[in-house]
Amino acid sequence: MQSLAEMRKELSLARARMDHIFSLFTPEALYERPLPERHRVIFYVGHVEAFDWNQICRWTLGQSSFHPTFDSLFEAGIDPEGGSIQADTPSDWPSLDEVQRYNTQVREAVDRALDDAPEPIIRMAIEHRWMHAETTAYILHHAPLAGKIPPSCPSPPEGPSPCHRMIDIPEGSVTLGRGEGFGWDNEFGEHQEDVPAFAMSKYKVTNQQYLQFVEAGGAIPPFWVKRDGRWWLLTMFQEIPLPDHWPVYVSLIDARAYAQWAGFVLPTEAQFHRAAYATRGGEECEYPWGNEAPNGVHVNFDFQHWNPVPVTAYPQGDSAFGISQLVGNGWEWTSTPFRPFQGFQPYATYPEYSSRFFDDDHFIVKGGSPTTASPLLRRSFRNWFRQGYPHAHAGFRCVKNF
Repeated sequence: MQSLAEMRKELSLARARMDHIFSLFTPEALYERPLPERHRVIFYVGHVEAFDWNQICRWTLGQSSFHPTFDSLFEAGIDPEGGSIQADTPSDWPSLDEVQRYNTQVREAVDRALDDAPEPIIRMAIEHRWMHAETTAYILHHAPLAGKIPPSCPSPPEGPSPCHRMIDIPEGSVTLGRGEGFGWDNEFGEHQEDVPAFAMSKYKVTNQQYLQFVEAGGAIPPFWVKRDGRWWLLTMFQEIPLPDHWPVYVSLIDARAYAQWAGFVLPTEAQFHRAAYATRGGEECEYPWGNEAPNGVHVNFDFQHWNPVPVTAYPQGDSAFGISQLVGNGWEWTSTPFRPFQGFQPYATYPEYSSRFFDDDHFIVKGGSPTTASPLLRRSFRNWFRQGYPHAHAGFRCVKNF
């Protein structure tokens, strides 16, 4: 459990991160829509503040609204099917100055209210902001290069060429979900599942591996560009020659197609947990490398780098079975549909956070990406996307069932 002072500090850090990401868009690009199915960027500038105000001040503490129009306008995002097009125009949205004035007033009100707000609601607001830092990062990734203001970036670490192989994981049980502490509604319902023995690829599938699939007729990943007979990768702020040993980012549909082409399947959520968190002695750890909190030695996360790094980097983060980068450097698709655990109870102030996505189209992703904040690396955290969603920083690895 965090103290109020610690939560205030983390909220400040999350705000600064979001402010920094928005500063990397040119003013004109804030009114563009890098992802056709989603809102214009200006929506997200107001959304994280409106969420904090609505959750903490309005719905929990009963404070009167000072801008009901913006509270509603920026309240909820969208999760449309792929290919859908939104009909609004830039002129339908308020000016950046208006939104920033609203944001300033919200932050002042929220800061005054934190002494009276329940700890779970504050925690929800902080983690929601961290989630949107990541969402906004991959929206930035899809924005045209001319609409971005690149920051100074450290050089990514290097790694040796991977020796791709499957590693046997013995049968055993795993703990899914959580029973106490803070978590989102879909995390609760702690229970045990037995997992038969299986084998899992040591590394996430790389660009080099996936290129063989493309050359055999497979789908081209969203960040790849072919020019003059050569493949290039659109990174966050530039195009570079396709790095062979970085993980490939694709939709679940394309990951599933690759696995089938290669003679494998994708892991289930329980198999991911078994490979990531189990020890050879039968216990379970909080992270693949043990119970030590994540830091820059273990994994590529928390904006250490804007882009992936080689799959062989950070060997200190390997699991007890020798599987690499199960956390960080790219979310990992599973074959498990997004479903509630037994006893699911939605949050009273956010009842649709998970429940509206319980269907046959959204699937669990686990692990974390370069732009995932460390609090979201906890074992029980469950992320999810539509199976055809190609925009996130999500890769995969393969499994062979015995």
